[in-house]
Amino acid sequence: MFATFMIDQMDALMLARIQFAFVISWHIIFPAFSIGLASWLTVLEFRWLRTGEAIYVEVYKHWVKIFAVVFGLGVVSGVVMSYQFGTNWAVFSDRAGNILGPLLAFEVLTAFFLEASFLGIMLFGWGRVSKRMHFASTAIVAIGTMISGFWILAANSFMQTPQGFMLGADGLLYPTNWIEIIFNPSFPYRYAHMMTAAYLTTAFVVGGIGAYYLQSKRHVEHRQHGRVMLGMAMIMAIFVAPAQVLIGDEHGLNTLEHQPAKVAAMEGIWEDERGAALRLFAIPDQKNQTNNYEVSLPYVSGLILTHSLDGEVKGLKNWAPEDQPPVMIVFWAFRIMVGIGMLMVLIGLFSLYKYFKKQQFDPESKLFHRAWMMMTPLGFVALLAGWFVTETGRQPYTIYEVIRTAESMSPVAAQQVATTLIGFIVLYAFVFGAGSFYILRLIAQGPKPYEDPSDDHFYDHSVTEAQGRTLSGDKRAADKTKGPEEGLDEPADDVDNGGLR
Repeated sequence: MFATFMIDQMDALMLARIQFAFVISWHIIFPAFSIGLASWLTVLEFRWLRTGEAIYVEVYKHWVKIFAVVFGLGVVSGVVMSYQFGTNWAVFSDRAGNILGPLLAFEVLTAFFLEASFLGIMLFGWGRVSKRMHFASTAIVAIGTMISGFWILAANSFMQTPQGFMLGADGLLYPTNWIEIIFNPSFPYRYAHMMTAAYLTTAFVVGGIGAYYLQSKRHVEHRQHGRVMLGMAMIMAIFVAPAQVLIGDEHGLNTLEHQPAKVAAMEGIWEDERGAALRLFAIPDQKNQTNNYEVSLPYVSGLILTHSLDGEVKGLKNWAPEDQPPVMIVFWAFRIMVGIGMLMVLIGLFSLYKYFKKQQFDPESKLFHRAWMMMTPLGFVALLAGWFVTETGRQPYTIYEVIRTAESMSPVAAQQVATTLIGFIVLYAFVFGAGSFYILRLIAQGPKPYEDPSDDHFYDHSVTEAQGRTLSGDKRAADKTKGPEEGLDEPADDVDNGGLR
C-alpha cells in the first residue's frame, strides 16, 4: 500500500533521489563520527603513554568499542550507497566513471586498505603487540580516515566545481588534468569544512556524555572519566568551533563565486540586491518566485557574502525556474546548520567562562552540564543539514552545469525503485537501530576499571623448549613433554594471556 502511494505521488526520478538521500544521510553520520573518534582515541592513547595514568586507557578501551561499531556501520552503509551508482544511476556512472571511478579507487587503495590493515591491531592487538606499535596502529587508522575523507571530498567537490576534463563526442567525461580534478576550486574549503565538522560533532558527543557522567547518580564511579571526556571536548568547543565559523565564511565566498544559484537559494534572494538583507525567517514560494512572512536585517547578508555594505548578490530570477535548486530545503537546512554552529560557539564561550571560574567539573554546575548534554545529538543534525545544503543546492545537476540529474538515471520503473526504497527503510531500521542500541548500552555501562596496567607487556611468544619442539612436530620432544602427573610442562610464567581480561 505504501509503495502504491509513493508510485502514485512520485515518478521514478524523485523516488531514486529520495532513496539516495536516505542512504547517504545514514552513511555520512557514521564515517564522520569515526573520523573524529579515531583521532580522539589517538590523543587518548598518546596521553596514556606520556603520563601512565590508567584513566586514559580506561576511557580509550571504552570508546574503542564504540568506534568499532561506528566503523562497521559506516562500511555497511557505504557499500549500499556505492551499489546505487549501478542500479539507479547507471547513466551517470557511465558518463562520469572515467573520473569518479579512479578517485573512488584511490580511496580504497590508499585509505580503506590502510585502515583495514591496522584496524585489527587497534581492536585486538592490546597485549599482543608493544605499546608503541599499538599506538602507531591507532594513529595510522586515524590518518586513514582523513585520507578517505580526502578522496571522497575530492570526488564530490569535482561534482560541485568540475574542471580538468573534456566532454567527448560520445557524451562521456574524460580527464585531462588530474591535479585540477582533485584540487578543484571548492575542494580545499569543503575538505577543511567537513573535517572540522567531523571533529566538532565527535567532540560534542564525547563532551555531552562526559557531562552526563558528571551529573548522573548512577555513574558516580565514572566521574573521573567524565572529567577527561568533557575537558578534552571543551578544548574543541573553545578553539575549533570559532575556527569553523571562519572556514565556513571562506567556503561561502567560494560558493558565491562558483555556484551563485546555491547561495541565492541559501539566502532566499530572488532579485539582484546590493547590500542584501539577511532573511532571519521566510517561507520561500518557488512557484511565485518570492518569500512569504519575511523577517530580515538590512545589509547583513551582503556584508557577510561580499565583505562590503553595497556588494551585489545575484537573485534566483537570473536562472530559469527549471535550473533553480529546491529553495525551501536549501534555505531552511542552511539556517539549521548555522544556528547549531552558533550554539557550538556559545557553548565554547560558556566553557571558557567555567574554565576560568574552575567550575567546569563541579557537579553543582548543572546548567553548564545540561547545555553540553543538550548539544550531544545536534552535531549530527548540523552535519546532515550542511550536507542537504551542499547536495540539494547543486540541483538540478549531478555534475554542476555538465550533467543534469534527470539525465543521470537508469531506465528503471518507479515500482522497482519504490520497492527497494521500502526494503532499505526496513533493513536500515533493523541494522542501524540495533547498532545504535548497542552503542547506547555501552555508554550506559560506562568505562571499566583498568585493574593491572603492569600486565601490559606485549606477547613475546615465550614458551619452554619442550613446548617449542612439540609445536614444531619434533618427536624428540615426546619424553620431555611428559610431566609427572599431567603429561605436559606447565606454561611459562611470562606467557601473556593475549589481553583477554
